[in-house]
Amino acid sequence: MNPFKHALLSGQRLLGTWMMTGSDTVAEAMATVGFDFLVLDQEHVAVDTLDAIRIDRAIRSISATTTPLYRLAGNEVVLIKRALDGSAMSLMIPFINTAEEAQQAVVAAYYPPYGKRGFAAMHRASGWGGNAQFVQEARDELCLILQLETPEAIASIDAIAQVDGITGFFIGPGDLSAAMGQPGNPSHPEVQLMIKRGLEVCQRLGKPCGIVGGNPQLVNKYQQMGFNFVALASDMSFMLARAKEQLAAIRGEQLTIRGGEVY
Repeated sequence: MNPFKHALLSGQRLLGTWMMTGSDTVAEAMATVGFDFLVLDQEHVAVDTLDAIRIDRAIRSISATTTPLYRLAGNEVVLIKRALDGSAMSLMIPFINTAEEAQQAVVAAYYPPYGKRGFAAMHRASGWGGNAQFVQEARDELCLILQLETPEAIASIDAIAQVDGITGFFIGPGDLSAAMGQPGNPSHPEVQLMIKRGLEVCQRLGKPCGIVGGNPQLVNKYQQMGFNFVALASDMSFMLARAKEQLAAIRGEQLTIRGGEVY
C-alpha cells in the first residue's frame, strides 16, 4: 500500500518537508517528527541511487506513516526506472511543460500495457523476487506527481491532465518565479496569481496539487487556498535557522528575518 497516494486521493491535507542534506541519519531523525512526507531531492542535491535507497530505508525503518517522496533529477527513463526498482512508490518529475513530456514520464513509470518500463524480476521493489503481486501493485500503488514550474506548464494543465496515469501535480514556486522574471521572489503578486491560477485548474480537474513554502505563515496560506500537500522549508533550513538563533543569542546579536527565513 502507498499511504501517501491513498491519503491524497481521499482528500486529506498532507504536510511534509524537503530533504536537502542528503543524509540518511538526518532523514531518519526527521521521520520521527510526524511529517506525512519527506521530499527526497535528487535534482538539486548530490543524491545518487544508492544514497536514495539508504535514505528511503532510514525513513521507512522508523515510521510507517512518513512517505519518502522522490523528486528526481529529470524526466529520464533510466532515472525513473532506477528509482522505482529501488523501491520508490511516490515520484515527482520536475519541469513538465507539455502533454508530450507528461506522456514520456508515464511511459517510463508504468509496465506494459500502460507504459514501457523495463522489467526485472529481482530487485528491492519486488522483494527480491518474493512478491508475486508486484507488477499489479506497481500499477495500482504508484503515485506519479508532475511538477509545473513555468507559465507554459500552468497554461497546459488541462492538456497534461488528459494523460492517463498521473496522480497529481506540484507547482514549483522557485522556478516559476524565475521563469516570470522574479527569481527568488515567489511572493511577488504576479507569481502568486499564477500559482492561484494553477491551483484552480487542478481543483477544477479534480487533481491533487502540492507546493512548498519557506515558513509556517506561507504554508498556512497555501493550505487555506486549498493545496492538498505542502512542504515546509527543508531539513537544511531548519538546522541553519536554529544554529543562527542559538549563536545570536549567545553573542547578543539581532537576527534579520526575510520572508520568514533567518539571516
